Amino acid sequence: MRRLVIVSNRVAPLTPRKVASAGGLAVGVHAALAESGGIWFGWSGQVVAAPGPVRHQRAGSISYLLADLSESEHAGYYGGFSNRALWPTFHYRLDLATFERAHYETYRAVNRRLAGELARILRPTDHVWVHDYHLIPFGRELRRLGVANRIGFFLHIPFPAPEVYIVLPWHRSLAEDLCAYDVTGFQTASHTRQFVDYAIEELGGELAPNGDLVVGERRLTVGAFPIGIDVEDVQRMAASDEARRNAQVLSATLQRRQLVIGVDRLDYSKGIPERLLSFETLLKEHPDWRGSVTLVQISAPSREDVPEYQQLRTTVEGLAGRINGRLGAAEWTPVRYVNRTYSRRALAGFYRIAAVGLVTPLRDGMNLVAGEYVAAQDPERPGVLVLSRFAGAAEVLEGAVIVNPYDTDKTATALHHALAMPIEERRERHARLLSSQRAHDVHNWRDRFLRALAGLRDGQD
Repeated sequence: MRRLVIVSNRVAPLTPRKVASAGGLAVGVHAALAESGGIWFGWSGQVVAAPGPVRHQRAGSISYLLADLSESEHAGYYGGFSNRALWPTFHYRLDLATFERAHYETYRAVNRRLAGELARILRPTDHVWVHDYHLIPFGRELRRLGVANRIGFFLHIPFPAPEVYIVLPWHRSLAEDLCAYDVTGFQTASHTRQFVDYAIEELGGELAPNGDLVVGERRLTVGAFPIGIDVEDVQRMAASDEARRNAQVLSATLQRRQLVIGVDRLDYSKGIPERLLSFETLLKEHPDWRGSVTLVQISAPSREDVPEYQQLRTTVEGLAGRINGRLGAAEWTPVRYVNRTYSRRALAGFYRIAAVGLVTPLRDGMNLVAGEYVAAQDPERPGVLVLSRFAGAAEVLEGAVIVNPYDTDKTATALHHALAMPIEERRERHARLLSSQRAHDVHNWRDRFLRALAGLRDGQD
């Protein structure tokens, strides 16, 4: 029987309780493996003096293969090239990017070592599915070891426009890595088009009549495979006792005020300062909302040892304090900023009572918070999704109020419109949103990608 082998940067054996608080990639990958079983391979999260043999664990039908990293590997591969070169570049933050050859060489060396560990246990019929920017070279390293299996790659973050991507000193080599796969998938049609444009312009590639990308001797399927959520699972979470308890506690403190909610990792790609400025503009331009609406911004801590993230936290905390000091009152705090992690069940409860889900990243691969907010709503009394045009979800979800998060004035106007929206329009928008979310759920994402990896196209059995 053919096995599915998942490869991702971070691997942690997931119990049902851990799935309830895991991130989007982990939830999507776990869903891909849970039904049919298979192997999940990657970094254990442990940093050690000298990495030893790969460790094996099993949970249900999933076998976990866990590899440790040395301190120098972690610094160069993860903290260095992945998160100080690739992440800011792919999110259009060239001002925050650093390009150090030593980091790049460590990044490639870690991919080479991990590929060697996996190659030893692969069976000829295994299908390998590699995930995200940490592991772009992984497939080509497997090819160099003689692995002829079907190998696919999925990029969870945006692929930038060619004129941004070529800023990377090693852009050509990394693009050739992406061409070593049988299937290379992106979140949206825009990201796919930008990669294809680069491959044609810089690598001399061309599109075959069936849509395949041909680069030299390589022929690969490229396409958009938008990741989604498990709609029914989120709806169950929103109806759970934990969700209801958390929603009741928050609702009691709001004292009948409308709730605007934002939920993100504390990351500069999420547009949190711009979001706070838009909310401040709403309160200034539409003073009738003062005292009757509260923004709860939940930002889970992220990469707290990185100076840019430390500065972001200082900025966000300062903005929240300024808004509260200037516009708040003794009986009302306009912005509640919370720098901690909540379970997905608790968040589902918050989403359900929120009049507006404010999802306004400056750049995002997809953004699953948008989908979870939609799925958690009461269809009879749904809230309104205000969504950044720069989130991949804006290309998938129909019915959101779309905004440019850099334009704080128009985002404030959109917020005003969302808060005052009649119930009939809210229901109509929510119905369209939920329908499009079901059409692009996590099961559809998994099945479409694995069909492509098996060499089948949409419409083929």
